[in-house]
Amino acid sequence: MKAALTPALSVRNLHVATTGTNPTEILKGISFDVNPGEIVCLVGESGSGKSVTSLVAMDLLPKQEIRPTGGAVLLNGEDILTATPARTKALRGAEMAMVFQEPMTALNPVLRIGLQMEEVFLAHRKMTGPDRRQAVFEAFEAVQLPNPPRIYDSFPHQLSGGQRQRVMIAMALALKPRLLIADEPTTALDVTTQKQILTLIRQLQEENGTAVLFITHDMGVVVDIADRVCVMRNGEVMETGPVHELLAAPKTDYTRSLLAAIPSLTPPEPAGEERGDIVLEVSALSKEFRLGNPLARLIGKPDHVVKAVDEVSFCLRRGRTLGIVGESGSGKSTVARCVMRLEDPSSGAILLDGHDISTVQGGALMRARKRLQMVFQDPNRSLNPRIPILESLSEGPMNYGEDRTSIHARAAEVMEIVGLDPTGLLRYPHQFSGGQRQRIAIARALLMEPEIIVADEAVSALDVSVQAQVLDLLDQIRRERNLSMLFITHDLRVAAQICDEVMVMRNGRVVEMGPASEVLANPKHPYTAALIDAAPGRSWDFVAGQPVGIPVPS
Repeated sequence: MKAALTPALSVRNLHVATTGTNPTEILKGISFDVNPGEIVCLVGESGSGKSVTSLVAMDLLPKQEIRPTGGAVLLNGEDILTATPARTKALRGAEMAMVFQEPMTALNPVLRIGLQMEEVFLAHRKMTGPDRRQAVFEAFEAVQLPNPPRIYDSFPHQLSGGQRQRVMIAMALALKPRLLIADEPTTALDVTTQKQILTLIRQLQEENGTAVLFITHDMGVVVDIADRVCVMRNGEVMETGPVHELLAAPKTDYTRSLLAAIPSLTPPEPAGEERGDIVLEVSALSKEFRLGNPLARLIGKPDHVVKAVDEVSFCLRRGRTLGIVGESGSGKSTVARCVMRLEDPSSGAILLDGHDISTVQGGALMRARKRLQMVFQDPNRSLNPRIPILESLSEGPMNYGEDRTSIHARAAEVMEIVGLDPTGLLRYPHQFSGGQRQRIAIARALLMEPEIIVADEAVSALDVSVQAQVLDLLDQIRRERNLSMLFITHDLRVAAQICDEVMVMRNGRVVEMGPASEVLANPKHPYTAALIDAAPGRSWDFVAGQPVGIPVPS
């Protein structure tokens, strides 16, 4: 009889609470195991306790604010909760490692990648400088990074998002730890890069027998990578089991609601040929960026020219939503920033109700911007943390001469439109959840009474249930106010559910455009087909609760 494996990570009846006179319990006695060579996914909404669990395992909790109050966290049989800080520091990197969601916040922006990578070996191995450098090159090659010497000498901002995430994985796996914790490592990546990273993690895990605790809110990712799943809610494990068993027959209403919130890759049938007037027409839009430095120019070295947008043309009709999809670096966001005149186009025309705004300045530009409002990806960065929500909402209308009393009355109305209590206007951004902050960002745009909303990855960082709510809200507002919307996304499931038309971009150019029902169901360009094929969870039918291709019993 085969002996049972000793779990690489065993969490037993773990309780975590805030400190202070009135502590709040964050984790309420959770238990699960991660075995060697196994990938376990922790899933659940924001605030469910997923990331806190990972921080406890890595002994990275801010103990002055949050602390474990009971239970055990065993790494290879050794309890992390009773180990000394010196011991857990020694274990990090050597026996356990973590890949964070946003590599730009985990990497030092002023140090070259190679020096940061060498710190892993300096902390845990006695090696000469040349040996460390060679070990770094080998680690980069293991995660399939091209040209390791160039990566070694680069700064973080000189790498793409996917390359930065590969660097983080290389750092985490350099010493072949028994346990890898990955906290939302693919959330901000486009579908093709995401597929590459997921394939890489699975490949490295199989080669090294590493146990992986993978934290995500994307059930499509769960299908592609997990062996087992733990569903969490409000600090408790609601259910756990092998991935296909749990997805096929979820035991709790909460899990069923998570699965029901996953947007389908199949667009709904068009409501009809409702063709409004053209409100925005972009013609032969191009944007070039010149990269160089003054010293190089003095010796006659030419600037490096990057054509981020190349002869892009499209029309947006009143009351319609046009989705712009493509990989990172395809030019999606640059198009949006040019339309908003946050970037000056190099050439081309941007016609707003027939008037070209591509070169206007001063008062004319200010009048145009009132009709165009933008909702950014991260409300944490677009809302001022130091002022109440009411002041953030009021700033725009006040710049256009509206009196404060009128603005405050309308702000309360708009808060109700986006599903928030107007009494929250005097609170600060940090006192709201991520989904609520994004609703506030939408409210700020609506308060300007725009004709067009430009949403740039406005739901990519939200968990599936909150994402579904925000998408429904945007679509409802568009219909009720007859707004037009330019919706930039890398998530084809989201594009399928909210967009009337889809424009696919690659390397600054449009490769395919048409009704969403045609482009996503029958792509004509190989690149569009590749994007659709890379969408996570393509192998599972979430409606039928079974693998794709199996007939649903009548």
